[in-house]
Amino acid sequence: MTNTGMFFRMLFSAVFRRRSRAMMAVVASLVGAATLFCLAMICIAVPQQMNEEMRAYGANLIVTPTSSTTSGDKAGIDSAMVDHTTEMVAAKGSEKHATYRYENVRVNAAPYVMAGVDAAQVKNLNHHWVVDGSWPSDGKVLIGRDIADAIGLKVGSRITIGYRASDNSSSSTSGSTSQSGNDGSTSDADNGSGNTTSSAPSAEGAVGQSPTGGASEGSASSASGTSNSQSSSGQPMQDGRVSSDIMDTSGTEFRVAGIVDTGGSEDSIIYATNADVDKLTGVTRGVDVIEYSAGANDLNALVQSINDMTSMHVKAQQVTKITASDTRIITMLQTLFWIVSLVVLVLTLVGVGTTISSIVSQRRNEIGLRKALGASSSAIGVEFYVESAMYGLIGGLIGTAVGYGLAQWLCVAVFERSIGFNWGLGVASVLLAALVAVVASIPPVHRATRIDPAVVLREE
Repeated sequence: MTNTGMFFRMLFSAVFRRRSRAMMAVVASLVGAATLFCLAMICIAVPQQMNEEMRAYGANLIVTPTSSTTSGDKAGIDSAMVDHTTEMVAAKGSEKHATYRYENVRVNAAPYVMAGVDAAQVKNLNHHWVVDGSWPSDGKVLIGRDIADAIGLKVGSRITIGYRASDNSSSSTSGSTSQSGNDGSTSDADNGSGNTTSSAPSAEGAVGQSPTGGASEGSASSASGTSNSQSSSGQPMQDGRVSSDIMDTSGTEFRVAGIVDTGGSEDSIIYATNADVDKLTGVTRGVDVIEYSAGANDLNALVQSINDMTSMHVKAQQVTKITASDTRIITMLQTLFWIVSLVVLVLTLVGVGTTISSIVSQRRNEIGLRKALGASSSAIGVEFYVESAMYGLIGGLIGTAVGYGLAQWLCVAVFERSIGFNWGLGVASVLLAALVAVVASIPPVHRATRIDPAVVLREE
C-alpha cells in the first residue's frame, strides 16, 4: 500500500472511530456556513429588493416646467414632452410615473386645489395611499380627508366645484405655478422635510397663493372689461374660461367616489380625471408636475442629463427624502448583517476549534506512539489539518444548501420575490468553511505536535 493510501486509510479510520466528535465538527461548520451564506445572499439581494419596495412609497424624482406662455398663463408640460422625459428615465432603469395638473377651484366659495390625474398612474405609483371608496372617474372625484372633514362629505355625497379664471390668471400664476412647480418641490427635495410625494407641496403652494376676498374685487373689475360667453355646460365664461363670482357657489356638480387619507398634504386636494378638469376649466393644457419612481442606479446623473437639455424646458430634481431614506435603510441593514456575520464567524471558529481540541485530546496516546515509531510532527499536523478541512468541506456543502433555502424563504416571506443561487458565492462559502475549520484547528494541532512520546508511553 502506498503512503498516500495509508494516509487516507488512517484518516478515515480515525474519523469513523470518533463519529460523534466528527459529527459535532461538521455541525459546527454547517451552522456557520448556513448562517454566513444566508446573510451574504440577503446582503446582495436586499439593496435591489429594498429599492423596489421603496419605489412603492412615492416618487424619488419630479419634473416641472421652467416657463409659462407669453400671456402669463400656465404652460405646463405637453404630452410629447412627458413621453420624451419618460423615455429618458426608462432608459436608465425601471420607472413608474404619474402626471398632475393643478387648478385653483372653489367649493362653497372657499378656495381649494383640484388635481387632474390619470387614476391608474397615481394608484400604481402611490401604493401607500389609503382610499376609502374608489378612485376618480368621469363625473366622480377623490377628495382628501381634510376636505371631507371640513365640508362634511362622505363617499357618495355630491359636491359642487366652481372655477374662476381670475384664481388662475397671470397674477396668481406667478405665485401658484412657481411655488407649486418649483419652490415647494425644491423644499421637499433639497431639505428632505415635508411630505413624501411632490404633489403635496404643489398643492400647498397653490392653496397658499389662492386669492382672498380682496382679490375678488380686482377680478370683478377686470371682468367688466372682458367679453363673457356661455360654456357648453351653461356656466359663464371669461376669457375663454369658466368664471364665477367669489360668493357664487354655482359650478359643476360631482359625486364623491372616494376619500384619500395619507396624513400628508394630499389630504387637502381634490382629485379628478384630466377630462373632467378640462371640461371644468374649458381649457386643455399640459401638466404641472411629473412624478417618477425611477430605478436608475445613479439618480444624480439622470437628473443632470434631463436638466442639461435646455430645449426641453423642464427641470428635474430628486425627492431627497425618499432617496435618503432608501440609502439609509439599506446601509443600516447591510451593517447589521456584517456585524452578525462577524459574530457567527467567531462562534464557528470556537465551535470547530473546541471539537478538534477534543479529538486531539482523545488521540493523545496514539500521537505519542506514532511519534515514538518515527512519525514526524509535520506528518501528524497535516493529517489533522486535512481532517479538519474535510469536516469544513462537508459542513460547508450542506450549510450552503441550507443557507440558500433560508435566504430563499426569507425573501419570499418578506419581499414576495425569489432569488437565484449565486454559484460564485456558493463556492466561496464552501471554501471559507474549510478554511475556518483549518484555522480553528491550528492551536490544538500545535499542541498535538509538541507531545513528548516518552511521557505518553510512560503513562501507559
